[in-house]
Amino acid sequence: MEILPLACKPEFIEELARLHHREWNHISPSFTLKKRINAIRNTARIQGIPTFFVAVLNDQLIGSAAIVENDMGTKPDLSPWLAAVYVKEENRKKGIGSQLIQRCVQEAVASDVTDLYLYTEHAVQYYEKQGWISFERCNYRGIEVEVMRKQIAQ
Repeated sequence: MEILPLACKPEFIEELARLHHREWNHISPSFTLKKRINAIRNTARIQGIPTFFVAVLNDQLIGSAAIVENDMGTKPDLSPWLAAVYVKEENRKKGIGSQLIQRCVQEAVASDVTDLYLYTEHAVQYYEKQGWISFERCNYRGIEVEVMRKQIAQ
């Protein structure tokens, strides 16, 4: 398995957008598939923030994670964010998500970031095992989420 910037594998943009749309459309129902494709395309850089990373196995997309300036419109003072952590169901529980997250953390460190944020509906324990700390529980777009923080540099 390789973890690469999505910019190196642009042929995965539409597939990735469909997967993300199916997974998270309930959070932003007005965010169309076309808008999602464009948003992903615009964050597909080689390095820096924003950057999307993909996990690739046998030239097949198996997962993603991104580092973005802001992933939660109600928290504009918090930045940057780990976002779009997704692994195809048949590839879960193999450490792929953790590797994608670690790659995003490495990119954040290279960008002189000290704290990274995320929000999650269901995966609090997963992130806590990786050193993330619960920051705040809140309602975001009608959904209860946990906002979490990880100090990645001092």
